[in-house]
Amino acid sequence: MFLKKLSLVNYKNLDSASYVFDPKVNCLVGNNGVGKTNVLDAVYHLSFGKSYFNPIAGQNIKHGEDFFMIDGEFEKQMREERVVCGLKRGQKKTIKRNGKVYEKLSDHIGLLPLVIISPADRDLIIEGSETRRRFIDLVISQSNKPYLADVINYNKVLSQRNSLLKYFAINNTFDSDTLAIYNDQLSEFARHIFEARREFVEAFAPIFQKRHHAISKGKEAVSLIYKSHLHEGELKPLLEKSLDKDKALQYTSVGIHKDDLGFGIEGHPIKKFGSQGQQKSYLIALKLAQFDLIKEQAGVPPILLLDDIFDKLDEERVAHIIKLVDDQAFGQIFISDTHADRTERVVKATHQSYKIFPLS
Repeated sequence: MFLKKLSLVNYKNLDSASYVFDPKVNCLVGNNGVGKTNVLDAVYHLSFGKSYFNPIAGQNIKHGEDFFMIDGEFEKQMREERVVCGLKRGQKKTIKRNGKVYEKLSDHIGLLPLVIISPADRDLIIEGSETRRRFIDLVISQSNKPYLADVINYNKVLSQRNSLLKYFAINNTFDSDTLAIYNDQLSEFARHIFEARREFVEAFAPIFQKRHHAISKGKEAVSLIYKSHLHEGELKPLLEKSLDKDKALQYTSVGIHKDDLGFGIEGHPIKKFGSQGQQKSYLIALKLAQFDLIKEQAGVPPILLLDDIFDKLDEERVAHIIKLVDDQAFGQIFISDTHADRTERVVKATHQSYKIFPLS
């Protein structure tokens, strides 16, 4: 699978741009601020229906303009797929596949598998559990549509339960029957989500370990652990047990919306005890394992976006990634960099076809 053509209008800082890409390696080069990352983000947007860097849709419209449009032509398994994503201020964002508008964005997820490696990935380590849950959900949902529906439905019921808890507190009242309905619904959705996440981590962790071993040459022992309240049992009794606490807090304090991934190195949390270099190696292994798993599940290599990796990683890690790029197992790759000579020197060594796109 690869992206053949891309057209942009009023996307972030880009007025209008069109590209015809190479099926293997594409390099976007230019000074900081010219829009290299925004082009990569537009490719991401076509895959997931939203920006990787700014999920608030309206903020992706170029300042002073009323709309943005992203138009991509892909080739996937000998078929052409045209995806157009557009947004007008004050209106709902639309995504079209081959001229037909999706009724639900979730129906699009998984059509165009994609993985991005970016300096922003450090948020997976330094930010809260919501960022890591989003990572899990993004990987699983690319090949499991019922899972994505369960997550959406769980969050809807969770919001309703939290509103009810606030209502109880404001009005000094309590309705056990209505609360029980929400508890039953949450428990059912949570069971499916928990099982999918548990199975994902069981499959993903060994792939991650293998990737990290190759990057670090086996010098460090790392761990990836799934943390969930549901390891203790079904959600319904946990909700009943935490009722007094939830009434006091006015929100639901237990459930799969509190799930997390534990990132460890040498038996300690990598956030506190990992050096900057160790954290970078961990994240690259995490993203390459994501690539491996999605490729296995989708049956095609995902598009790989490498954002600003030359400036943010040392030469040894860059060399490792580029060596992987030379593997025929990889499909189409996009690279952004500030130095055209450096980029071309590196991609020439891959023996793959490539195109350089200077931005100014």
